[in-house]
Amino acid sequence: MSILEVVVLALIQGLTEFLPISSSAHLILPSVLLGWQDQGLAFDLMLNIGTLSAVLIYFYREVSNMSVAWVDSVKNKKHSQDSKLAWWIIWSTIPAAAIGFLGKDYIEVYLRSGYVIAITTVVFGLLLWWADVKATQVKTEYQTGLKGAIILGFAQALALIPGTSRSGITITAALMLGLTRNAAARFSFLMSIPIIAMASGYDLLKFVLSDEYVDWPSLVLGAGVSFISAILCIHVFLILLNKVGMLPFVIYRLLLGAALFYVLAS
Repeated sequence: MSILEVVVLALIQGLTEFLPISSSAHLILPSVLLGWQDQGLAFDLMLNIGTLSAVLIYFYREVSNMSVAWVDSVKNKKHSQDSKLAWWIIWSTIPAAAIGFLGKDYIEVYLRSGYVIAITTVVFGLLLWWADVKATQVKTEYQTGLKGAIILGFAQALALIPGTSRSGITITAALMLGLTRNAAARFSFLMSIPIIAMASGYDLLKFVLSDEYVDWPSLVLGAGVSFISAILCIHVFLILLNKVGMLPFVIYRLLLGAALFYVLAS
């Protein structure tokens, strides 16, 4: 891959992993418009490592507190807000992990078309707008509850359908559950940690079993760009969220969906 391809794809990964605008909808554009080839397992793995590192570092204090509290809840049966949040994150991961494991082949074969991505980009964009308008915004992430966490887990499983957007659908569901915009985004970002880690582990296993050529300079550059863009994206998104709401992202999704329909029909 050229340096331009590496930087563009890494930026797409870093920005769209956490913004509610669908990474798959963006990743289809370079291949459709520019004829770029698939970047390979090793590159996917390094991009995931970059975004995973970004969310872990940005939420280092929360992750550290939850980890300590979770261990205490297991060893000493003592529960706190942080231990409950950690358990909710674990429970919210199960639906996507199970459905992804069982349905990955079906999704790869039947749901990766450009039209599916265009449709889900628009439909789930409108759903995000509706949830934002109707949201009561009274709960923090520490008030999600086990039932809410499981609901968010199934919402995250919907993101296996290309074009849905993992952050978009989980923030949508969290708003419907009454979380504030900031709490919805924070819970969504924390939910991403085990999912991205599992995706990285899966890519690592496939890479180890493959004989793919490794272009280390491109991999390191890609990981660095995805890390920097992701951590800046998280920071700016959380600052702007209460000021601008979800409408700008909804409008962007509608325009992107329309552009995909136009490109695919041309």
